[in-house]
Amino acid sequence: MGSHPPERLARIRALRNLCLGCVIGLIVLGMAWELVLAPLKGGTGALAWKVLPLTFALAGLLKHRMYTFRWLSMLILLYFTEGVVRGTTEGGMSQALAWIETALSLAVFVACSVYVRLRLKVKKEADAASQQPHAQA
Repeated sequence: MGSHPPERLARIRALRNLCLGCVIGLIVLGMAWELVLAPLKGGTGALAWKVLPLTFALAGLLKHRMYTFRWLSMLILLYFTEGVVRGTTEGGMSQALAWIETALSLAVFVACSVYVRLRLKVKKEADAASQQPHAQA
């Protein structure tokens, strides 16, 4: 037996909040990593710009825009890849930060994927319910 729509809607909101929190975490992590915690030697902090695309997602996440969740689930794979590469090639603080980036990006990917799936399921059920003839008393 399926869950009731209010329960599903609560799960959808929770997934949005998880996704939003992890994206904000990635933005803060990326800025702190490249500017303060473990900047590249001789670097100018230019790698901090890598978080700019994530900032574009914030408004869409807040407004539950399905399109944002879809493109973010693809974009986040770049951050996952960076985390895995830097986690396996660098040492010290950068390695630890890279694994945190990997975990956050994986959480965003899963949350976005499940969010989209649940939203589509709710829409499909709503469409099916609206096309059924109403029972006459």
